[in-house]
Amino acid sequence: MKTPLWLAVLCLAASLPTQAEIFKPIELKDQELAALRGRYVMPGRIISFGVVMTSTWQNANGDVIGATSSMQVQQTTIKPQFYVSLIDKTGNSSTIKQGTGTVTGGNGLNTTSGVTQVVRAAGDNNAANNNVDINVAKANQAPVMQQEGQALDSGSTLVGANGAGSLSVSTNGTGVQLNIVANNNQGSTMQRLAQGGLMQNTTLLGGGNQVSNLTSLNVVLRDGPAAGALSGNLDQLKGLRALGF
Repeated sequence: MKTPLWLAVLCLAASLPTQAEIFKPIELKDQELAALRGRYVMPGRIISFGVVMTSTWQNANGDVIGATSSMQVQQTTIKPQFYVSLIDKTGNSSTIKQGTGTVTGGNGLNTTSGVTQVVRAAGDNNAANNNVDINVAKANQAPVMQQEGQALDSGSTLVGANGAGSLSVSTNGTGVQLNIVANNNQGSTMQRLAQGGLMQNTTLLGGGNQVSNLTSLNVVLRDGPAAGALSGNLDQLKGLRALGF
């Protein structure tokens, strides 16, 4: 009477190698891994996402020109939009010498992907900083929306100018770009966030300049499940090891 039971056990044992072969791990290509980056977050965990970009140029006289562009997205956000605040400070009225430095090449910078940070200097007593911050916090609810400055519609450009140079902030629907061209041939800087890439590029041709490009990515995650529930999920995942995962 026990023969059918033993026969079933033998059939199951014989099928295990076949199942193990079916669930054999598959090596992912670099292109496939790149498409998965940044997606290991449980659904519903992200309750707020924000981007803040700031570019400033200060010349030897203390004149400062720049801008801050920010966007914050939450569940209640209907249309993601950048808001721009211009930075305009006046220094002393001393005469600044024309920059005489020369920088050549760099055409390949227009074809880079990912995060690209470049500083090229052909002057003296300059300081330049390119930086990217990623800030992750936890909360039970999304922070209060605080959008300051002028709304930057898709395809539009905001401009400004003072003793330090001229500024433009533009967007084409796929990202935002900040450009500063310093007066007296002192140089230029550009910061662009678009199509999955970030570019921070500064060229210094004169002296006594201080340039800064900063992009901050701010993410707020909802507090996760209780420890018991999380352990239960992990126990279920451990069971996959017997199948070859």
